[in-house]
Amino acid sequence: MSGAQVALFIAFVVVATLAQGLTGFAFVLVLLGLAGLFQLAPVTDLANVATTLAVLGAAAMLRTSLRHVDRTAYLEAVAGSAPGVLAGVMLLKWLSANVMTVLGVTLGVTIFACAITMLRPGNVLPVRSSGIWFGGFGLLSGLLGGLFSAGGPPLVYHFYRQPMAMEALRATLVAALTTMSVMRIVVVLATGQFSLLALKMILLAAPAVLGTSWLLRRYPPRWRRETVLRIVCVLLLATGVSIAASALLGR
Repeated sequence: MSGAQVALFIAFVVVATLAQGLTGFAFVLVLLGLAGLFQLAPVTDLANVATTLAVLGAAAMLRTSLRHVDRTAYLEAVAGSAPGVLAGVMLLKWLSANVMTVLGVTLGVTIFACAITMLRPGNVLPVRSSGIWFGGFGLLSGLLGGLFSAGGPPLVYHFYRQPMAMEALRATLVAALTTMSVMRIVVVLATGQFSLLALKMILLAAPAVLGTSWLLRRYPPRWRRETVLRIVCVLLLATGVSIAASALLGR
């Protein structure tokens, strides 16, 4: 990466961290979308970078919220996500080696669909969903997480429809997504898909993530979460369309 590319990447990390701090999620989608749009690194490396940074950020949160995790919902979601993560990582490896156009289009469509999902949250259900539903959404999240480290939206959508206490809901969701990310890192390492470039990018980004997170905690902005969420989703919609169009046009 050139000096200009490094500066652009760090700027995108800061933007993604701000989006995460103000909305509660979207770090991976924003970073992957912006860095992918400007082709700062191969998609496989960007996914590995985003996954690792997301785990680092979530670890600090779980230290204080782990006691609120709903173990049943957590286990059901994680059990469903495990085969999805494995399938997603294998599919990403095959696509990156054989069909780069399909990979670019798939990434763009995934980001676009995730943004639409976040813009249209469902109503809270009168009764809690069965374990099959938790496992099914876990499988879909695992597949997207394995492909692009973008497994958040399906589980976010499903969890926020459950009649659960907000504290338990958020803690369980973060725990499940973090476990999914750890599983992805293990699979990537085991299959030899974690490159030196990804490691360098993580080391470059870590100070920006930690510094921006500290500033957000010390000087929390008074922006409405709904307003920030709409801005992030519009950014993701535009990014998703641009990535897919660039892949189709061979740019």
